[in-house]
Amino acid sequence: MLKTDVVVIGGGAVGCGIARELSKYHINVIVVDKNEDIGGDASKSNSAIIHTGYDAAPGTLESELVVAANPMFPQLVKELQIPFEETGAILPAITEEQFMQLPAIKEKAFKNRVYDVEYLTKEQIIEMEPNINPEVKGGLYIPRESIIDPFIYVQALAENASENGVDFLLNTKVTDIRVENNQIKAVETTGETIETKYVINAAALYCDEIAAMVGKTDYKVVARRGQFYILDKNTSCKVKHIVLPIPTKITKGKLMCPTIHGNMLVGPTAEDLDNKTDKSVTTEGLESIVEDVKRLVPEVNIRDTITQYSGLRPNRNPEGLHIDVYDDVEGYINLSGIRSTGLTLSLSIGVYVAQLMKRQGAELIYREDFKNTREGIKVFHTMTVEEQEAVIAQNPKYGNIICRCETITEGEILAAIHRPIGARSVDAIKRRVRAGMGRCQGGFCGPKVIEILARELNIPIEDVNKNVTGSYMVLGKVK
Repeated sequence: MLKTDVVVIGGGAVGCGIARELSKYHINVIVVDKNEDIGGDASKSNSAIIHTGYDAAPGTLESELVVAANPMFPQLVKELQIPFEETGAILPAITEEQFMQLPAIKEKAFKNRVYDVEYLTKEQIIEMEPNINPEVKGGLYIPRESIIDPFIYVQALAENASENGVDFLLNTKVTDIRVENNQIKAVETTGETIETKYVINAAALYCDEIAAMVGKTDYKVVARRGQFYILDKNTSCKVKHIVLPIPTKITKGKLMCPTIHGNMLVGPTAEDLDNKTDKSVTTEGLESIVEDVKRLVPEVNIRDTITQYSGLRPNRNPEGLHIDVYDDVEGYINLSGIRSTGLTLSLSIGVYVAQLMKRQGAELIYREDFKNTREGIKVFHTMTVEEQEAVIAQNPKYGNIICRCETITEGEILAAIHRPIGARSVDAIKRRVRAGMGRCQGGFCGPKVIEILARELNIPIEDVNKNVTGSYMVLGKVK
């Protein structure tokens, strides 16, 4: 049996954000996740936007957390070396009906204490984004909407938490939570039993199933699927800002925006599913993206797509973001209803949960030796020629290009494998250093990545997984 003070269930952005915040204190924390790698489910497949909260429902907990989180990012991304860019967002009104909605949206932003939202004229919008629909009537500019690398963001939180003493149990599913005399006692898993005083349920899509283990069944989670296109970096039609549609009650709508690495992202859909694992893309869904986005950016060239993907957001029923504690289950904190803004509020929610634990009696004593920085993996293709020559002289593996599309070296892949919470699968390598994320989608570098993983992990090539256990990349030798 393992023993700790806190078990965080879920290794996505929210779980890792909470773990990193708690690692600032003299308290033992274990993060448990059913997946083979940190990153959760929704945190690995979203629009990679750091929101301001301008369009949240005023007065809600979601609004409070998102508005608080946004200004925390510029400092954090410097400390943890996370790719981040404050591109700003444009909300264009294409029709007269949409144009008439702008004052209400700006008023909502004001109620959310997002005071830097400004009106734009048609001429200003077209000057900022020449590819916008020329029928645009005007719009809004939200300067602090930003883009981030969501994979490195979660990895950075987890690695920094790990360096500060947090333990991570991956490929480990929670099967039960033991409660005695109305107090949390232990967490049962497919691995070991963990004796603990606190359980923080950050299981996102599966938070309702975890909540049911302590008798809390007052809500259900439905998977809301969002399908996306990723366009080639050299696509003929680009935007510099996040181009957002006028939002609806159901969704923020289908957008077009740059990614932190230069591709164009187009989508997503919003489809409620009964299946929490269906990450397929559909003809109907992808066609609806093209139809809607062309109203914003008519010349968007979907033929330049290099891949499509979908992500599942945890849609709570009844709706609303909740952070709940209970008198009859002391030590249990339940998080639910964290959807589109989850990546953003994952930073502030750690502070919120820590304060909630203090109110519950947790003794959180600040660690004077807390390390607030993390050194990222050296990115070869961003270096000057002089820097590249220096890093190759220091480590010749940086002179061996494995992924030609993204110019990723063997040195970077080795660093991804041997870091804290290192990569153990092909997809884990892809998320850390982008090998396989280029135009050929791993067609050329895939076999080399498999060979490197097998060699470094000292396992047969046939045992290398794409992602989950059993998703083997090689089935056997033909000769």
